[in-house]
Amino acid sequence: MMVTAKRKVLLVEDNESVCEAVSEMLAMAGYEVKALDRGEGAVEMVKDFAPDILLTDLKLPGMDGIEVVRRVKETDPNVACIVITGYGTVESAVDAMKAGAFTYLRKPYEKDELLVILDKAYEVHSLTKENRSLRREMKRRSIDAILGTSEAIQNIRDIIEKVADTDSTVLILGESGTGKELVARALHYQSSRSDKPFVPINCGAIPEDLLESELFGYEKGAFTGAIATKIGRIEAADGGTVFLDEIGDMSPALQVKILRVLQEKEFERIGGRKTIQVDIRVVAATNQDLEKAVAERRFREDLFYRLNVIPIVLPPLRERPEDVTLLADHFVKTISERKGKKITGFAPEVLAVFENYDWPGNVRELENLIERLVVLKGSGRIGLKDLPERMLAGRSGGQLKPPPAGELTAARAPFTIPPEGVDFNALVDNFERELILTALRRVNGVKKKAADFLRLNRTTLIEKMKRKGLIDEKETVES
Repeated sequence: MMVTAKRKVLLVEDNESVCEAVSEMLAMAGYEVKALDRGEGAVEMVKDFAPDILLTDLKLPGMDGIEVVRRVKETDPNVACIVITGYGTVESAVDAMKAGAFTYLRKPYEKDELLVILDKAYEVHSLTKENRSLRREMKRRSIDAILGTSEAIQNIRDIIEKVADTDSTVLILGESGTGKELVARALHYQSSRSDKPFVPINCGAIPEDLLESELFGYEKGAFTGAIATKIGRIEAADGGTVFLDEIGDMSPALQVKILRVLQEKEFERIGGRKTIQVDIRVVAATNQDLEKAVAERRFREDLFYRLNVIPIVLPPLRERPEDVTLLADHFVKTISERKGKKITGFAPEVLAVFENYDWPGNVRELENLIERLVVLKGSGRIGLKDLPERMLAGRSGGQLKPPPAGELTAARAPFTIPPEGVDFNALVDNFERELILTALRRVNGVKKKAADFLRLNRTTLIEKMKRKGLIDEKETVES
């Protein structure tokens, strides 16, 4: 069996004739071999030679083969280790595996048997090395994905760096579309749990009667249709991170069970009697005001305090306009590459519109908009004529910017009118739009409450929102 590329083997064997025979055999098979007759020099040789595989005898003068494996794995976890001995016992095999050995081979052995094992060991080495490389890349990308130069985003990145490698529960708060799952993934991949599963669960997207079985699993026969035991997502995340998205939508009954998981790190499957222990870190997120939900008895106070150990508040995009251009440039580049399009960027006036737009859907709205623009434009630079009409409301010949988003009231008048005049209708239209958005923000998007806040009939508010592109024309039934 000849290998196609030079694979490095460090051989530790105190029997000179055996060492020479094995070295020659491996060299003829295409391996690059370095040999030692004692284990004490193995660590330094690993640093200098960087072997793919360690092949060591168990019985050595001084340091034995198991200790060699242990120290080599501490120096370079990627090295695949094989222990060979003529004194094989179950106990020594177990000890070798605990030390990190890939396998255990007894003497005497056939040449082909050794070469097959070396080949498999190299595959394991390559996969291990690749996985570690991927995890490093995931770690880098997870924090790089939280884009922004604003002070708020820099503070969030600092918090992630400080708390990622702890087991403290984190509660991520923010409007829909602000990137709460990106923060959760960064917390996971920046932690020592990064080689274990990251399991996201959207508590608002899964029907209540199915959410419990998704979380905790069930035993065979627990209910009609349970024809086999199913492992829940919490159990599947053992050793890793569970991300409970939109936890504010979770029913009170399930809140009690999640509280137990947080407190005791244990649960039972549906229909089961066995208590299952899990080692997980919990990260939760919501776009709701949980303190208000606690006051209204819609959310358990004890669970809130268990979740709110380390809160991270994601600001809406309208509060960090300095990040919009950076995000837009990132999305247009990545989406153009993914879609095979040749978009070269944006006209300056487009970026000005982006920075002054309110972005009610936050970063998700920006990303979706740019995907649409990239697909429809195909190539060249995105200009004003490519933008949807609703984004251009309030512009006056490209000169007058709409008022900034914020808590707008009648007290803002009178306006300062520039010498060249204003587009009255566009300015009034934009002011109405800002009033509607401000009211919706105050009442968490509930249109009936927003109408009451603005002293309007609900149907009048809906019609205004439709005309201003803030709601689907077909939408008639709303909260």
